[in-house]
Amino acid sequence: MARPLLVALTGILFAGLLSATTGCDSFEIGGGAKHTTLTYTDDARAAYNEAMVPFRAREWEDAKVLFGEVKRLFAYSRYARLAELRLADMEYEQEKFNEANTAYREFVQNHRNDPDIEYARYRITRSLYRDIDDTIFLPPQEERDQATAAEAYREIRNFIRDYPKSRYNIDERYMFEVVVGRLVRHELYVARYYLRTEAFDATVARVDFALKAYKDSGLEPEALVLKGETFMKMKKLAEAKALFLQVKNVYGGPFVQTADRFLAEVARLEAKGAPPAPPPPPPADPADPANGGAAAPKGK
Repeated sequence: MARPLLVALTGILFAGLLSATTGCDSFEIGGGAKHTTLTYTDDARAAYNEAMVPFRAREWEDAKVLFGEVKRLFAYSRYARLAELRLADMEYEQEKFNEANTAYREFVQNHRNDPDIEYARYRITRSLYRDIDDTIFLPPQEERDQATAAEAYREIRNFIRDYPKSRYNIDERYMFEVVVGRLVRHELYVARYYLRTEAFDATVARVDFALKAYKDSGLEPEALVLKGETFMKMKKLAEAKALFLQVKNVYGGPFVQTADRFLAEVARLEAKGAPPAPPPPPPADPADPANGGAAAPKGK
């Protein structure tokens, strides 16, 4: 930030400090024939606007100092709260998403009736969403820890519930769709691991959890095909067939081809029939003492 701006703002902040500490309702700055009278709120607005200059120029260090002064000198003004939000915004713009999330949460906690609560909560969801890393140097998303994604899911869901007519809802619903998809893919990734290890009950339980916990994810056909495949390996052909038909008749989409292949396999297994039943035991010998008969006479 240019030095003249800092000098000018120092004068405004010093004047504001005098107003705040002496109890005066107003004071005069300038000299000569023209005087400007500023109230406490006017001083706070002027200081905030001056701090916005380096903020818009992305001169973060200068902006941080000046917003800190706004908070300190005009703590009882609306501009002190706006300064808190801009400080959180600076963390976000520098991609320090964890720090931004903390700052926005503090704002929500400390100013529950502020009109910018909606904005702060929106930025919490954005910070969490952006903090889900997609770098190519990490394993695929479904293989990673999903703690941040799960937190984002809860925050976005609650925001949509609390602000159904919010101007941010288009973005919120987009983020919700992406986050739900990631969480369901993680559950299906774990389910496939269980299937490979032949832990069939665990596979089914994981798929059922994904379908129940994250409804309308768009991944239902994939999950149902996986569950049907598991039932096939468990020799539950009727249950498997019902799931594959559900994918074909209810959902459609690319997994219909997979369902068709599995249906053909189910038909092949059904054509082979069930394994033959074991032969019935021979009829009981009534002369056998074990069956209550007399012992056979011994030969001579």
